[in-house]
Amino acid sequence: MLLSPACNDIETASDTTVAHKPASDPVLDAFLTDYRQFFLEAMAATHTPGAAIAIVRGDSVIWMEGFGVKQTGTTDSVDINTVFRIGSLSKGFAAVLTGILVEEGWIGWNERVRDCYPEFTLSDDAQAGRVQLRHLLSHTTGLPYHAFTHLIERGYDTRKIVSEYFPHARLSAREGEYYSYQNAAFSVIEEVMEAATQQTYQELIRDKIFIPAGMKNASCDYLSMGSCHNKCLPHFQTGFGFRADSISSLYYNSAAAGGVNASISDMAEWLRLLLGHKKDIVADTTLDKVFEPVIGTGSERSVLRHWVRRNDAYYALGWRILQHDTDTIVYHGGYVNGFRGEIAFNRQDNTGICVLMNASTELGTIAVTSFFDRWKYLIPAK
Repeated sequence: MLLSPACNDIETASDTTVAHKPASDPVLDAFLTDYRQFFLEAMAATHTPGAAIAIVRGDSVIWMEGFGVKQTGTTDSVDINTVFRIGSLSKGFAAVLTGILVEEGWIGWNERVRDCYPEFTLSDDAQAGRVQLRHLLSHTTGLPYHAFTHLIERGYDTRKIVSEYFPHARLSAREGEYYSYQNAAFSVIEEVMEAATQQTYQELIRDKIFIPAGMKNASCDYLSMGSCHNKCLPHFQTGFGFRADSISSLYYNSAAAGGVNASISDMAEWLRLLLGHKKDIVADTTLDKVFEPVIGTGSERSVLRHWVRRNDAYYALGWRILQHDTDTIVYHGGYVNGFRGEIAFNRQDNTGICVLMNASTELGTIAVTSFFDRWKYLIPAK
């Protein structure tokens, strides 16, 4: 049984064209023409087999296109409805979904995890009793860096990891005091949501985000990805270039941390939501809360290195907040099973970009940083 909207496998003439493009603007058209050429050159330079990109300005998708192939050795082209795995870009969905449930009164940002999920435990029982939902989503539970990620990759579910392994992890700090990136602890939010609503995480994300936002190809489970005909295969570097591999079940057991599947047309709708243009789904006040910096990530290797200084990088709730010159960029990168994705947007000038790839190359990093650098000087702020 598919738990999410079925992948749309019906191709139309619009599958390779731009959607929602505003009235012709010569400056904007020139910018997009130049940037498209840059993107093509960067894709070739990084030997990326397949990629898709969307740029949103205000409530309009001003450019959206697929490039390359779904699988090396074939001529099956990537289009705007081709589905990729998005890895840790999934964390942003979990945070916004939490906010929607807060709006609806199911849970609260400062609610203790144990209030909904009594089985939650740590080596310090008192600390386990104090940990709140916001600590899960900001990687500030006190657990050490990437605690038990290796168990997720062995296929263990969250409940087993929490009950059998969390009690034996030496804590790095008191809750809320130290940033330490997580996958297993982050995914505890699924257990909280399911206990509060009596619905599965997959049902909640489908009904409260994917369907109302018009994300017709998006899903959050292995079966949906497997049954989708218009999808990329992951690619891995070999001595002879990139080699295609199969879709694995990796991280679908930790869906909030890395289990979302989506096309670039889905991610364009997601950007419109994140920029505040789908108020019937999520309120601006909720987005403000999700994107509010919680803790500095200075001890972590700089994200988008050479573009953002360590002291200018923060984590909010499921999102990174980067200070670049005078701009505040909301950002996240993701990697899973040979797929890589990048998403970033500037709420102040109402602009965002997403790049999805079927191989882990530097294309996404190059595309995101170059976009904002070029946009700042070529396109006046809206």
